[in-house]
Amino acid sequence: MVSVGKCLAYAVVAAVVGAAAGTVAARAADDGRSPCTEDAMLVFDASGSMAGNGWGYGSENPSAISRMDKVRLALAKILPRVTRMRRVGLITYGPGHYQQCNVELDLKPTANAARRILDVVNGLIPAGQTPLTEAVVQAAEVLDYRTKPGLIVVLTDGEETCGGRPCNVGKQLHSDAFELTIHVIGLRVKGLTWTGEQAVVEVQCLAEENGGLYVAVDTEQELIDAPEKTLGCPMLTQLP
Repeated sequence: MVSVGKCLAYAVVAAVVGAAAGTVAARAADDGRSPCTEDAMLVFDASGSMAGNGWGYGSENPSAISRMDKVRLALAKILPRVTRMRRVGLITYGPGHYQQCNVELDLKPTANAARRILDVVNGLIPAGQTPLTEAVVQAAEVLDYRTKPGLIVVLTDGEETCGGRPCNVGKQLHSDAFELTIHVIGLRVKGLTWTGEQAVVEVQCLAEENGGLYVAVDTEQELIDAPEKTLGCPMLTQLP
């Protein structure tokens, strides 16, 4: 039998959750838009390092699946839910010939885009370098970031290798943006041996300058949770 005290406690928790959700919706309504529905771009690392395995520097073992396949499995689980809430597009960087700095606009923000994004990701062959900064700039332009709100989620397992400066670009984007949020999901951060701490600091700055999160990932479950936390609607899904 549930006590009166527990009933009152449950009622208070329900009221707090309801009020928090109402506050999110009310703030968004004041801005003339629904919560967590601004267009988003997924900026996806398909550079050569994504063919490797392991969460840190080096490999797990010869039979371990690649980081690319780990990400594919995670996105297959989360994208169908996320893309019901907002229009999502895709930019990939790194695919193509070895050592080239390629950036490809694969899909502009589209409703229910999970299948189309997964089709592209499943067909990628990681090979090139990491023009992360240029990919983020192109994603911002696709979102028309100077005139309307937008969200960019960068997924990467390495440092910028094509001459860009993520932190500097992050500051410039923030200065010019109407309302832009940039999150970064970082793989292979454990140990920092392969790239050095400064590379992580650069992409952390890119996120922080634009009101976003830097999420370090080193397990399969964290790799599933990170896109939901950043590309989904954390204001509502993470309420108590």
